[in-house]
Amino acid sequence: MRALHIPAAGEPARLGHLPKPHVTPGTVLVRVHAASLNGIDNGTTTGTLARFVPHEYPVVIGRDGAGVVESVGAGVDHVRPGDEVFGHIQVVPPIHHGTLAEHALFPAVGVVGKPAALDFAEAAALPLAGTAALEAVEHIAAEPGRTVLVNGASGGVGSFVLQLLASRGATVLATGAADDTGRLTGLGAREVVDRAHVLETVRATHPDGVDALINLSGHTVGETPLAAVRRGGVVATTTGAPDRDAASEVGVTHHMVVAEPSRDVLARLAEMAVTGALKVDIGAVLPLERAWEGLEVLASGRSRGKIVITLD
Repeated sequence: MRALHIPAAGEPARLGHLPKPHVTPGTVLVRVHAASLNGIDNGTTTGTLARFVPHEYPVVIGRDGAGVVESVGAGVDHVRPGDEVFGHIQVVPPIHHGTLAEHALFPAVGVVGKPAALDFAEAAALPLAGTAALEAVEHIAAEPGRTVLVNGASGGVGSFVLQLLASRGATVLATGAADDTGRLTGLGAREVVDRAHVLETVRATHPDGVDALINLSGHTVGETPLAAVRRGGVVATTTGAPDRDAASEVGVTHHMVVAEPSRDVLARLAEMAVTGALKVDIGAVLPLERAWEGLEVLASGRSRGKIVITLD
């Protein structure tokens, strides 16, 4: 099968051929039609992730996708061969299987049936980003009257976070570029803050600080607007920054978003997407041969919405 993969430790990722995975108990083999890119994919391709999580080479890039079930392992009875499905692969050691390949081996806990109303690209964009967004919003207890700053709102997770916050009545401030204001406000932001002047802008309009921060960008405390949060507030982060100690020092409760696969969560996201309660904001669709372009855009911080890779 064709796969974007890292052949061995220290080697660059490349598009080449690998053997098709075989099902094992509790897994589902899927013929992938579409996959989406996530921030962790750049961590994999650069070798950063390998410093923290053991890898089993070759490592296939990609964490989520959608396609058709080819076979199932023992103990799997909620999907069967021929079913259209979508899902994601958890980040647990050793990292080995991925979705930027013609076939992907998913854990059964991370795969559900794809609604007919969603195409493969839409379904592929939902799993990891949608799960992370839902978890982040629930961590900060979004509700009417709460003011929430979303740092790094322009990307895939951010597009879902904005909608979920707005649907719960929160007042949403989003960091972003001036030319992206229309899209971000359309997704639910009350105010778009220039990402070059976040602290000054937020403190000017909210001198006591916002109630919560959802941080989707920046990997050090200095790269995050933690100081925009009031004492007694809360932060949920997908990047690990700010860390728990930094948040505690300023009287802010800390939550790390882990986005574990869950069939219940995937079904919930699918229902929201089908009913229109959650828009799947796709910024670009590229073939597997051009996946590198998408990864470069993602790494630059210029991505808008989800980037989907097709394998048809």
